[in-house]
Parts: sequence; C-alpha cells; structure tokens
Amino acid sequence: MRVAIIENMAGTPHGQIGIALQEAAAEIHVIRAYAGDPLPEDADNHDALIVLGGEQNALDDVLYPYLPDLARLMKTFGDAGKAVLGVCLGSQLLARAYGGENILSGPPEFGWQDVSLTREGASDPLLAGQQQTFPIFQWHCDTFTLPPGATRLASNAMTQNQAFRIGRAAYGTQFHFEASTDVVDEWCRTFPVSVERMSPGWLENYGHHRGPRAQMANTAGLEIARAWIRLI
Repeated sequence: MRVAIIENMAGTPHGQIGIALQEAAAEIHVIRAYAGDPLPEDADNHDALIVLGGEQNALDDVLYPYLPDLARLMKTFGDAGKAVLGVCLGSQLLARAYGGENILSGPPEFGWQDVSLTREGASDPLLAGQQQTFPIFQWHCDTFTLPPGATRLASNAMTQNQAFRIGRAAYGTQFHFEASTDVVDEWCRTFPVSVERMSPGWLENYGHHRGPRAQMANTAGLEIARAWIRLI
C-alpha cells in the first residue's frame, strides 16, 4: 500500500492518520507542496491520496499556485476509484475539485466541537462506527457547498458540511480527526498567536478543554482513520 500525503504548511502532524498508516504498514510518500515539492503527475504510482490542512484558503492560487493542480489531482484519484482523504483545507479543495463553491471567511469554529451524523453518514463505511453525535477538533473559518453528486455525512449548527463522500472513496472532513490531544498540544505551543486569534482566552483554559471530550475525540479520530485505511 503506497500512500501520498500532501502537506500544505509546516507543523501539520499526521497524528491519528499516521498511526493508522503505520498499523497498516503503508509506504508513505510525504510531499511538502508548500515548500515546492512537485505533486504526482497522476494517480498511477500511489494507491491513495491524503491532503492535509493549512493556513491558506482553497482559492489562494496567487500565493500558492500549486492549488489548482492539487485539486485536479484529487479528482484524478477520485475518478479512478482510489481512496482520497481531504482534511480541513483538503476537504475544501476536494469540494472545489468536484464543483462545490468555496465560501471564504465564514463563521469560525475552533476547539473540540460536536458534529452529528446524517442518515447517510450513520451507514457509511467511514463513520458508521461513531456515535450519532461526537466531539472532534475544529480549526477553520472557511467552508464550502456540497459538490454535485456528493453525499453529506456529518453536520453541525455552525458548518453544514462537516464531512462528505463523492464516488467510491473520496472523502472530505472539515474537522481535524487526525488531531489527537498530542497534536493539539503541539499546535498550542507552535501557533499560540493563531489560537488566540481564533478563540481569545482559549489557551488560558486549555487544561479544562483538554478533558474527557478531548479523549472521546482521540478515540473517534483513530477509528475514523482506521476506517479510511480499510477503503484503500
């Protein structure tokens, strides 16, 4: 199993996804697109594609001119029936690739927040093992409309499209299910100014936030990662 992981900024650990890939003995090819690493030309040399989050928006083509090619690459994998996973920015790029509208500067969502499965999500292979409503980590301002032909899998009051599938196994999750408490600890140390901007005062009460709900999110995130691996 050979998996390409596209990183869109420094400081984006693979977290729960990395654990699941290691358990599956996957061969991982990390591509730091933000640093100029070339994208794969096609889907021929990898069994699956993961696109992680980043500080840019999904239409930030001037500053990040590789973004249109990355969106096309995600569609190439998806159209070939190969497993695709877009997380946060990755989900926004997957929506862009399949004709969804990117909505910039929407309501911000940060921290461990609840999401709820749709009827379709409750029976989908990615999320079927989750509770109807479960906490998971969020860090985003932008969102998107559901692409034509896509199936909404999860939602909440703040963000209608929390997770979707298009085709056999192309998935986008607006939430950061890869973000274990260890990953969030690292983000708090590395990006304190950004955290404070997203949620003023959150860091001061971090010990409270990093409680039982965060542990529930840890479990959910690893289960979701393992479920996606099984689709490759």
